[in-house]
Amino acid sequence: MFVLLKVLLFLFRPLIWVIILFLLAAFTKKPVRKRRLFIATLIALLFFSNPFIINQLITAYEPSPMELTPTSKYAAGIVLGGFVSYNLKEDKGYFNPASDRFIQTVLLYRKGAIQKIIIAAGNGYIVKHHFKEADFIKQHLVELGIPAADIYTDGESKNTLQNAVNAKKIIDSLYLPGPYLLISSAMHLPRAQKVFTKQGMPVVLYPCDFISKGGGNNFMEDVLLPSATALRNWDNFIKELLGTIVYKFTGKG
Repeated sequence: MFVLLKVLLFLFRPLIWVIILFLLAAFTKKPVRKRRLFIATLIALLFFSNPFIINQLITAYEPSPMELTPTSKYAAGIVLGGFVSYNLKEDKGYFNPASDRFIQTVLLYRKGAIQKIIIAAGNGYIVKHHFKEADFIKQHLVELGIPAADIYTDGESKNTLQNAVNAKKIIDSLYLPGPYLLISSAMHLPRAQKVFTKQGMPVVLYPCDFISKGGGNNFMEDVLLPSATALRNWDNFIKELLGTIVYKFTGKG
């Protein structure tokens, strides 16, 4: 399933479709077909690079922010990985743009909203290496003064399904009562919720790292002008849709 999703994500990237259309147009000898393919390439590029279109889809897809009350208390917060990137040449990890997950986890613990932190983050790369995102995250949590005794790690999972399976093992071993706060990027949580629920884990969503909340301030940039960010957001959106379909088809989510 892990490899299948990686292959599907490559094949369904909008930029790949644009490149294929361009190459078909470039190597087609019939003038009429060549012109039509070039027009189709331009239309596809303008469509997928338009920030307004993808932002509307993501706004409808992402869950709303969760408002905590002073009485909101959870035995555990499960933070899903994907916000640390590994540099192979340096053999070192770095926080990436999705690291709002890390920030919100620290804030939730400081506020007393979660008593324990479970880090579900292993190695999501196809090529195997020793780096484990969970260890990197735990190290930085401890450096911020969070007791190591309150942090539990799953450093073996490679995808959301394994996150859920391994997190459940940790929670069951600690006899922690549910529901549990599931902390991840807003875009990722609808799919993650289905997977965790399928594994018998009652979770309450705590979305962060919103894509839909960062636009709409500039008409030219957020509506009219083509954007490379829009292409990247399409990649993320399609990734979640494909993951949901594959998990649904296989009975995992």
